[in-house]
Amino acid sequence: MAQSIIAIRFNESPFLIEPNKRKKMYSKIYASPIGRIEIIADDEYILSISFIKHKKNSFLQSNKLCEIATKKLNLYFNGKLRQFDLPIRFKGTMFQNKVWKTIYKIPYGETWSYQDVAKKVGDINACRAVGGANNKNPLGIIVPCHRVVGKTGDLVGYAAGLKSKEKLLKLERENLQQFKSRN
Repeated sequence: MAQSIIAIRFNESPFLIEPNKRKKMYSKIYASPIGRIEIIADDEYILSISFIKHKKNSFLQSNKLCEIATKKLNLYFNGKLRQFDLPIRFKGTMFQNKVWKTIYKIPYGETWSYQDVAKKVGDINACRAVGGANNKNPLGIIVPCHRVVGKTGDLVGYAAGLKSKEKLLKLERENLQQFKSRN
């Protein structure tokens, strides 16, 4: 299957770009309230945000984008950010990119089923393929794959583990409740 690269700059529409040959990479380990997260970026885009299970030290230095992502994640975990406006870039098949762009649109505190996502990408029978694409999402939390659940609302499949998925959804529900009670 052909790979393509999608880049999203802040709230602009995604656009296809050609891969750059060799770029300098940067990394930062962020200690979130629910586990350690590795942020990987180049000079222009956040490339990956993923939970890491074992102790890992980055041999790469951080950059401005890694620092901005850390601040945005802090805001998210403190209930002050619902939609990320970071320049992101991910590489996948055309189908994966379509799924990731759809998942990016799931509102904070809401969940969609794999079937809901499959419908939105235009193939109701693609639930398993949506699950596969969801599992390969390189930008966890920013592209909120934790908001995708089973048809009956069950928590199923999450690369960082179901406990992390449950904690993220609980965090979002609690933050929404606090926001609604204040207004």
